[in-house]
Amino acid sequence: MNTSVSTTTTPLAPSAAVGRMALGAMLLSTTSIFVVLAQVAPTVSAFYRMLFGGAMLLGWVALGRRWVHVRAQDLALALLPALGFSLDLIFWHRSILWVGPGVATLLTNFQVFLMALVGWWVYRERLGRWFLPGIAVALAGLWLLVGAHWSLFDARHRLGVWLGLASGLAYTVYLLSFRRALSGHTRLSAAQFLGLMSLLSAALLLLWGLVEGDAFALVKVRGWSALLALGFFGQVLAWLLMVRAMPLLPASLVGLLLLLQPALAFVLDVLLFRRPTGSGDWLGLVLALAGILLGTLRTRPAAPEPSDDHA
Repeated sequence: MNTSVSTTTTPLAPSAAVGRMALGAMLLSTTSIFVVLAQVAPTVSAFYRMLFGGAMLLGWVALGRRWVHVRAQDLALALLPALGFSLDLIFWHRSILWVGPGVATLLTNFQVFLMALVGWWVYRERLGRWFLPGIAVALAGLWLLVGAHWSLFDARHRLGVWLGLASGLAYTVYLLSFRRALSGHTRLSAAQFLGLMSLLSAALLLLWGLVEGDAFALVKVRGWSALLALGFFGQVLAWLLMVRAMPLLPASLVGLLLLLQPALAFVLDVLLFRRPTGSGDWLGLVLALAGILLGTLRTRPAAPEPSDDHA
């Protein structure tokens, strides 16, 4: 995948690449927190994330004089990733509000197993030797986090768990279609294409929200500030930091650093929103993260994937 956003940037030192990758992952961990702080309907927060983030990205591209004329072909290529990202946010933002930012972020990161299976089935890529053990370990952790308490959850909480997993499926569609578009099918840079896709996603989310009867007017300063931060940190800054660092780092290290997102989201959930957490929950978190990491390991280097936003 072509992940370059500028041909004039100077190469990063390995230590700087690690720092940028880690900072980007940590910024992504805050996105679910901003969804809660915005205190708006889940589709509304998703819409403003895409609207603000897409406008900021395209503004950054234009100010840097890297703008390329957008053709009808580019719009067509952006439709499928826009649809995938829209569904991802529709599911994920509901999961955030119903099961909490920490667990919801962890659930959507199970998409690494789907990505590996698609790579094996479609692209004939080898599965890592730790793939199946990784699934087993991750499922054991997930059971400790949600399965062990399943009978205590109400219907909405249970639905939130399933929506968190469904968001990983939608995110897989986004990743695959985004990568395909940037693999020689569009002349746009990754940043301009992501900005275009974000605005298309915002349009789809607006239509979805209007059908639901959501109110999109923001009347509180808290809502404006939280959603602007959501768009800037989740859709712009984190991505710009990570997109230059990913190609310079081993895939295993990228996978490890990306785990900062669900790990910190869980910790922030406990600290900011007083999520009830026992020793079994912490053990479940560690096992789930370890399983996801094992699922990212390959017997040979894998091409870096585009990152969002998780979120």
